[in-house]
Amino acid sequence: MRIFKTKWFIRFARKQGIKDSKLIKAIEEIEEGLNDGDLGGGLMKKRVARTGEGKSGSYRTIVVYRSKIRSVFVYAFPKNEKANLSPEELEAYKELAGLFLSYKDEEIAKALREGELKEVIYGEKEISE
Repeated sequence: MRIFKTKWFIRFARKQGIKDSKLIKAIEEIEEGLNDGDLGGGLMKKRVARTGEGKSGSYRTIVVYRSKIRSVFVYAFPKNEKANLSPEELEAYKELAGLFLSYKDEEIAKALREGELKEVIYGEKEISE
């Protein structure tokens, strides 16, 4: 499983103090069937706890997801500020999911080079914070 985050998500996570280790844990939970909603079209909703708080005071993340292959964190919002995505937002993220899930290795490499995506390194490598 490769885990990525978009340029927008990187900025949001940095401002909110969301560490890559929390993203890894979120994907591990999704892989175990623990998600907060399958939105269809390759999108999952997953709560990520705020630093020092439980998931009740959490962020909702929107993740492009294909089991055992690829995950891309594309959007997040504080749960207490927004209940869900609007129908228009959901449709736009489904289109984005289709794009990210169709990427071949060379397209991923290009997105990484251009800074549109950043890979979350885990496993045998040190976690990128």
